[in-house]
Amino acid sequence: MPGNLSFDTLKFQVANGTIDTVLVCAVDMQGRLMGKRFHAAHFVESAHAETHCCNYLLATDLEMATPPGYAATSWEAGYGDYVLRPDLNTLRNLPWLEATAMVLCDVLDHDTHAEVPHSPRTVLRRQIERLSSLGMDAMMATELEFFLFEQSFDTLRKSGYRNMVPISGYNEDYAIFQTTKEESMMRPLRNGLHGAGIPVENTKGEAEAGQEELNIRYAPAMDCADHHTIARHAVKEIAWQKGHGATFLAKWSRDRIGSSAHVHQSLWANGASVFHDPEDALGMSQVMRHYMAGLIAYARDYTWFLAPYVNSYKRFVKGTFAPTRTVWSVDNRTAGFRLCGAHGRAIRVECRIGGADLNPYLAQAALLAAGMRGIAESLPLAPPTRGDVYDNDAAPEVPGTLREATECLRNSRMLRDAMGDDVIDHYTRAAEWEQEEYDRAVTDWEIARGFERV
Repeated sequence: MPGNLSFDTLKFQVANGTIDTVLVCAVDMQGRLMGKRFHAAHFVESAHAETHCCNYLLATDLEMATPPGYAATSWEAGYGDYVLRPDLNTLRNLPWLEATAMVLCDVLDHDTHAEVPHSPRTVLRRQIERLSSLGMDAMMATELEFFLFEQSFDTLRKSGYRNMVPISGYNEDYAIFQTTKEESMMRPLRNGLHGAGIPVENTKGEAEAGQEELNIRYAPAMDCADHHTIARHAVKEIAWQKGHGATFLAKWSRDRIGSSAHVHQSLWANGASVFHDPEDALGMSQVMRHYMAGLIAYARDYTWFLAPYVNSYKRFVKGTFAPTRTVWSVDNRTAGFRLCGAHGRAIRVECRIGGADLNPYLAQAALLAAGMRGIAESLPLAPPTRGDVYDNDAAPEVPGTLREATECLRNSRMLRDAMGDDVIDHYTRAAEWEQEEYDRAVTDWEIARGFERV
């Protein structure tokens, strides 16, 4: 389901004064929206065709630093421009911002107008095209988990992110009474996203104090990633409007469970699921078995795309519903991959490895690449794992650190074949830089532990 605003309707709304601002946005490596605010009259006159941005937007870290070592752009090359080409199919109203519409852009080379290969939307589009050449389409859905806090973003930042108080005082998993108290934030979120053409299903309390979950209806893979990105952006903007802070950190406190972004996936052809076989004991087709076998066989290769920061790996803790083993099970939340909807046409696989900090375009692209390799190699699927997977020492482990995941990414022949050396080298450099920055940091833990005792 694309955006909910046609270009002709936008022009009409601009002419009558209903819309006066258009956000023209690209998605950066971290999955954030970057771009410009156009006066709507100028957008409909000419900027709907293209605009420009500095090419460092796809070569920065979370702090917008410009790390050395990227082949695509550098100080030596002068940090030139990219072209941003609005995808008018993604035009939508943003009800939580006054008189404002949004459009997402594809990122193009300034000289050739070819798509920039490491742009997140391009990375995903190329995997979708590969799948289409096999006669199939991917349907996906993501679950967004995040924490809300009593304090505002500004208050939290000025305090150095100390003494942070979650919006609720106790575990609110499925709790209606507690989430009633949070409706001043969550109701505008649901309604705002619905008004933006994003098919919200529900919100609920998650398994920790102040933790929320937002669920959006399944959609074609690119639409799913677009919905996820806009929804994450909306959470922050609406939280800010309501005087609260929100975080998608995978693990914001050692004493709290982490936040995930589970990815549900199935393959379809001619309007029917190719994952479903009513004759199978679990309802799984042979294509699904090969696809799932690929997800499992190459899980370590693509973990970085699901867990891109040092902090991401703090989430993988036994007994917290975050998986530590790359095996599958039937409706068992201790495994890295869970079979959902067994026996029915809604049968699908849920990847539970990803944290709330993932970039959905890159994560979905990596999962599709692994699944397609499983199909191409006709990989056999091992029997489902039963019981508490945390205690299954025979099962392969999810990489335990960013450093380990970076090496798996660097050395992945599967991902290099699927995405190209230039893309994998680009994101390997992003992973290296994150580790280098962390290695230079002096943490509160080190000071508290050793200030007096060493």
